[in-house]
Amino acid sequence: MSYLWSDWYRNSARRACRYALAVLGFILLATFRSSAHACACGCGVFEVGTSSLFPQGAGGTAWIEYDYMDQYLNWHAAHIASAANNNDKVLRTNFTTVGLQYMFNRNWGAMIQIPYWQRFYRGAYTGDNANFQSYNWNSIGDIRIEGMYTGFSEDMSTGLVGGLKVPSGWYTYPHVDRDNQIGTGSTDLLFGAYHLGNLPFSLLERPLNWYVQGSYDLPVFTQDHYKPGREFDGALGLIYNWGQIGFLKEFAPLVSLVASDRARDSQSQADPTNTGYSRLLIAPGVETKIGIIRWYTDVGIPVFQNMNGNQITAPYLLKTVLSYDF
Repeated sequence: MSYLWSDWYRNSARRACRYALAVLGFILLATFRSSAHACACGCGVFEVGTSSLFPQGAGGTAWIEYDYMDQYLNWHAAHIASAANNNDKVLRTNFTTVGLQYMFNRNWGAMIQIPYWQRFYRGAYTGDNANFQSYNWNSIGDIRIEGMYTGFSEDMSTGLVGGLKVPSGWYTYPHVDRDNQIGTGSTDLLFGAYHLGNLPFSLLERPLNWYVQGSYDLPVFTQDHYKPGREFDGALGLIYNWGQIGFLKEFAPLVSLVASDRARDSQSQADPTNTGYSRLLIAPGVETKIGIIRWYTDVGIPVFQNMNGNQITAPYLLKTVLSYDF
């Protein structure tokens, strides 16, 4: 399961254990420092904030997810900077991901996510800021394979996630830097945790639910002199389920705060000066159910971002998921 702001700028036992994990999520959110791509992709942000995919029992869930990020605002430190300071002008990406999650029982499960990216780049890749070129390319991205443990409580409200991101994405496209490639070329360890709970009061006689979620991506094996920065993404959200409205079996507006922190890229093919960032998004959204299909969507809007060097960023991030339980 990795949602936020920079391919936006250049480059989250029992009751005691559940609450300990929630506290840990807040601590991680506040303390991890990470890095990013020269175009500030930070695409792991899309791995958090999707509360509709938290498992609720044994069985499977299949989904298709579409994410969109259009990076064209040059950002330096905590403010917009002149576009003349960055050879990269536009990095626009359509992310489509097919996912399958299966809980073998109420304790253990597995998940696979297969992404496909379509990318457009415009800039002066050769370093000549007066000679812009445009390129379109597409490829399968880096596949994520993870296991899940949800046996801390009977309601499966707390879970741990861990696995691998494999270097299946194209990372040698000849017209862009390594930090703008679809794949990283690295094999990464993935760690995550989440908790879903209820607030001790209701609104209009319906409960308010909350969740905290964190995802940490640590590159361990790299190729061709490029190592992407480690990345942490965390989300804290509030959900209000109105129940059935008309033909909608469920209607649940929600709002999330999503934080990302990514370390600088390293090794000889990287650009450490212009990679690495921290950012915070607010993401209003809605979760609905129509028949057997669940639909989730949100729009992430940055409220704070701090970019190393100059990185192009996006004014918003779009995420939508269609899922089916079986």
